[in-house]
Amino acid sequence: MTSASLMPVYQLKVVLKGISPMIWRRLQVSGACTMEDLHHILQIAMGWSDDCLNRFKIHGRDYGVYHPGGIWFSDDVSEVQLADLQLREREKFLYEYDFTDDWKHQIRVETISYPEQQPEYPLCLGGKRAAPPEGCGGPWAFQANPQPNEDIGRAIEPLAEIVAGGAEAMRERYDEICQIHDQLHQKDCDAAKVNCRLQRYSSGARYWMYDEEFADAVQNSVGH
Repeated sequence: MTSASLMPVYQLKVVLKGISPMIWRRLQVSGACTMEDLHHILQIAMGWSDDCLNRFKIHGRDYGVYHPGGIWFSDDVSEVQLADLQLREREKFLYEYDFTDDWKHQIRVETISYPEQQPEYPLCLGGKRAAPPEGCGGPWAFQANPQPNEDIGRAIEPLAEIVAGGAEAMRERYDEICQIHDQLHQKDCDAAKVNCRLQRYSSGARYWMYDEEFADAVQNSVGH
C-alpha cells in the first residue's frame, strides 16, 4: 500500500472519443481517490447525470459503480484507490458511460507528482465544450446534428416567430423554446462550476446530482 506521506497526485486528461471538435477535461485527483470517487468526479466534470451504467477498463480488468439490473463487478470500487492501480505517466485507460449511447472517455495520465500537501478536493484545471445531451444517440448521432456553437443563427428565426406571436405562441411552443435554450447554453466547460460541485461532493454533499439552480436552492435552504 502506498505510504500516505508519499501519496501521488495525478493529472488526468479526459477526452470523449468520437467527437470533433474535441470535448475534454483536465483533472487533478489524489491517489487516495477511490474508483467510486473517480466515477463521480467524471460524472461531475462532464456534466452527466449518473443515470446509466458505467465501467472502467484498466489493465484488462473492469471496475464500476453498480446500478440495479446492471453489470456486477468483482472488486469493491469503494475500496480500490487510484494509487493501487500503479498507473504510469502517459498511460491511458477507458471509462465507459451509458452502454446504449456508448460514450467512451479516454483518460490519459499526464503527470504524477508527490506533493507534501495533498489537495483538499479534486480539481478541474480546464476543459473545452459541454458534454452532449444524454439520450441523444451517441457520438454518431451527436455529430450528425448541427452543433450549438455553429447554428446560433438557426435559432433566431423561430425565436422571432414565437416572440411575434405573443403569449399564446410562447405557451404553444414552450417545448421548442426549452429545446432552443438547452442548445444555445450547451457551449463550453465552466471549470468554476465544476470545481464548486467537486468541492460539494468531497464535503459529503450530493447537490451536484441536480441542475445548478436547483442545487443552489437546496444548499441555501439547508444553510438557513
